Amino acid sequence: MGEDVQKHSVHTLVFRSLKRTHDMFVSDQSKPIALDEKSHNIKMSAKLRAEYGAVLHMPVFKDGRDKVPSIATDPYSHPGYSHPGSDPEYLITGTHPYPSGPGVALSEDTQMQTMPSEAAVNALALALPASQARQDVSRTAASVGDIHRHAGAPERSQPPHYMALLEGGGTKNSSLVPRKAPSMPKPQWHPPWKLYRVISGHLGWVRCIAVEPGNQWFVTGSADRTIKIWDLASGRLKLSLTGHISTVRGVAVSTRSPYLFSCGEDKQVKCWDLEYNKVIRHYHGHLSAVYDLDLHPTIDVLVTCSRDSTARVWDIRTKANVHTLSGHTNTVATVKCQSSEPQIITGSHDTSIRLWDLIAGKTRATLTNHKKSVRALVLHPRQYTFASGSPDNIKQWKFPEGNFIQNLSGHNAIINTLAVNSDGVLVSGADNGTIHMWDWRTGYNFQRIHAAVQPGSLDSESGIFDCTFDHSESRLITAEADKTIKVYKEDDTAV
Repeated sequence: MGEDVQKHSVHTLVFRSLKRTHDMFVSDQSKPIALDEKSHNIKMSAKLRAEYGAVLHMPVFKDGRDKVPSIATDPYSHPGYSHPGSDPEYLITGTHPYPSGPGVALSEDTQMQTMPSEAAVNALALALPASQARQDVSRTAASVGDIHRHAGAPERSQPPHYMALLEGGGTKNSSLVPRKAPSMPKPQWHPPWKLYRVISGHLGWVRCIAVEPGNQWFVTGSADRTIKIWDLASGRLKLSLTGHISTVRGVAVSTRSPYLFSCGEDKQVKCWDLEYNKVIRHYHGHLSAVYDLDLHPTIDVLVTCSRDSTARVWDIRTKANVHTLSGHTNTVATVKCQSSEPQIITGSHDTSIRLWDLIAGKTRATLTNHKKSVRALVLHPRQYTFASGSPDNIKQWKFPEGNFIQNLSGHNAIINTLAVNSDGVLVSGADNGTIHMWDWRTGYNFQRIHAAVQPGSLDSESGIFDCTFDHSESRLITAEADKTIKVYKEDDTAV
């Protein structure tokens, strides 16, 4: 009975206390801290846990045996933060700037979770255990401005670990490895080239050149629909061949027979017998203009490429279309053949280069590094490498898989032609009439030439469509838009 009375009196006292507190809170709402501190702290901790759990540590309950003043342990002590009494049972720590103190209601503006202040982030990093601080270093590292500001401090025992992380790309080990300054390999010296002959005779753009194996004459094809044969030593015209009904885009002289091959925008591929100066074979199959051709060096095979997005392999004697190399999605502008694998290489306006398996007639590899049309290819005469030309840059590649070697940047124009000799002189000719000379090994651009157009031509008629070295490699022959053929040689007086 006595216990029931005692319980009843306790409940009565609690009820009266709560009612009195409620009446005081309702009568004067301007006094935010009117509730009993214990119950208010519990409510605040629950509210903070629910709304700010993502940025606040959970309230840590302090047992009565080891209570400590909050001012001594709270790393965020500052005048704007009022502590919940001198002897709290709940210690709230966190980085969120709201609420400013217990009992202060959140407004509509402050209910949005914003990023913690920089001072709060730095203080949190100091309060975290060492392992967690290392994990969160990317989020709590000082700003770049702070790093520069403290970089000149005279006394610093060791740089902070986050600087090593920032400078080393996120790994400590990389920052410990000393970096060697990049050094460009010394290029081989090459004498400059100079213009020494201009040959006129064509009535249209000169589009292609080929030198015969004996190095006695060379042949050119033009937009005037003719093929002309010139004496290499004197530059005099020896012979003109007519038969194409549109621009002649490619010529090649066989090393295995007295045949000359030509192709043009009339879709025709012709074989000329130079003993009779007549066409003896036609190779029919292309559906659009034929832009280039090349002869296989060891077997009687001719490869042509066309605006119909294909390259075709022909048997020279039977005129049979052995393979149609499909895969490019735009004009195939250039083709090269070699005796070793891959035996056929094509460059296209679809920006890709393809290496082909001649036996299977399928692609071995596709190189997609270029960003613009590939109009020129050249194979190095001694090394197992080749180069490709595009308006973005010139790239060097390694056979047989087409591994990238290096970029040759600087010829910022549409590159129509490439040529290279055994001394490692790479020549690029562009649509704007400029010729650049490069050292093959280092990619050093050692000479730039922009020859004047033929008198009477427009300045716009300045363009290099094709170039090649003769077999002695002492002369460079170019086919140009001003209807001329220009011959360059090395300057013997240069030192």
